[in-house]
Amino acid sequence: MTPPRARTWGRRGRTPVILVRGRSRRRTSVAALCCYKPGEPSRLIHRPRTHLLLKGARKSFSWKDYRDLPVRAHIQLGGPIVMVWDNLNTHLAAGLKRYEANHDWLITIRLPAYAPDLNPVEAIWSLVRRATANTAFDTPDDLDRVLRRELRRIQLRPHLIDGCLTATGLTPTLPTPP
Repeated sequence: MTPPRARTWGRRGRTPVILVRGRSRRRTSVAALCCYKPGEPSRLIHRPRTHLLLKGARKSFSWKDYRDLPVRAHIQLGGPIVMVWDNLNTHLAAGLKRYEANHDWLITIRLPAYAPDLNPVEAIWSLVRRATANTAFDTPDDLDRVLRRELRRIQLRPHLIDGCLTATGLTPTLPTPP
């Protein structure tokens, strides 16, 4: 992933050159949930994961990893969960759909085919990208440390998470029982 560009303190007309080591054999993936409940502070639940780039190894989250996020939210929040998924192919996996159907505390709503403007987590990634702009990491561990720090910073500021929901134009409402 190419980092976003921001301003530099370098001299005008001279491109700063930063030497970085060769290719890493690791990939970092992060999944997150923005949790909203009227009358309570908003929460961010995230799970970073490092994947080794070995032949035949998985390079991203599996449906089981995505299943664990609402389970973690259910345990932490202690109530039913209404999940709003985008249409990532892993979110549409048969195993995940079976799990959703077998648990009555989990209600699933799917976003339209391409609607990043309706997904508050996209704004969270924007905040994280902004904090890491123009940064060259020495090691993958440095990247992991900065990602965790930025996500924790957002977690401790519920108004940022609220702002991500406000940017979508959506409002949290309690579901009516059938």
